[in-house]
Amino acid sequence: MPAEKIAFVGVGRMGANMARRLKECNYTVSAVYDVHAPSAAALATEIGATHATSLAAVTAAADVIITVVTDDASQLAIFGESGDSLLLGAKGKTFINCATLTPKIHVEVERRARSVGAVSLEGCMASSIPQARNGTLYLMCAGERAAFDRVEPILKNLSTALRYIGTTGQAAQVKALVNMVMNINTAGLAEGLGLGAALGLDLTMLREVFSQTGANSQVLKTDGEDMQNRDHSCFFSGAHAAKDSTIAWVLGAEAGLAMPLAGATKQQFDRMVALGLGGLDKSGVAELTFKGRHA
Repeated sequence: MPAEKIAFVGVGRMGANMARRLKECNYTVSAVYDVHAPSAAALATEIGATHATSLAAVTAAADVIITVVTDDASQLAIFGESGDSLLLGAKGKTFINCATLTPKIHVEVERRARSVGAVSLEGCMASSIPQARNGTLYLMCAGERAAFDRVEPILKNLSTALRYIGTTGQAAQVKALVNMVMNINTAGLAEGLGLGAALGLDLTMLREVFSQTGANSQVLKTDGEDMQNRDHSCFFSGAHAAKDSTIAWVLGAEAGLAMPLAGATKQQFDRMVALGLGGLDKSGVAELTFKGRHA
């Protein structure tokens, strides 16, 4: 059994499945924490971990703490410089932060961790719920190389495609670009299928043609049939697509680039959220482009 004790902060569908995976790989998952306490309590019972009721208790219970929270504000809150925080008693601990965040937030968390003698790494994920459960995530990591090397065995149990990117913030930049292109492809596919439907074309045939031509994409494989059948069971929500599109769009603006496609895609996913559709899978952007589906 590996010696490291591992804890999780944020045990929604991604974090919980990562915890289950490491437990099955004979790691000691010592504690789990979530702002939605019932989720953490249920997972703790399932995998034999402690349900931590404070962030400081999470740090005390583990050598490596994996965080999977929703946004920049949540990440800064769990690494607060006062009050209950993962930084309390954190000297010698390693944090692996897996949320999709603005790159500068990862840099700030690294600064805060170093100030108390801890290490912070990025572990940006470009995969979804089934991959988290099966240990087949695509993981992009950044931060101190020696720290990455130390935790690489843990990460290899979560990933079949593990890549060290570089200094802190760079993995988040790459992840922002991955999601920017993915979201542009998703919005474009929704418009193509929506127009095909408006023209009276058979969408199954159209998807087959797309798959054999330059219109093919990974998004066509994952979202095309769902768009056609209005099956928007959530694996990556429209709300997350809106958030991630914004991160990439801001990076482009800060770099002085005009990115009209990224901007238009951000507006589409923002509109999904404004219409109350943000909880649908990102494939739900098709609800905005097919005639008669949603005003």
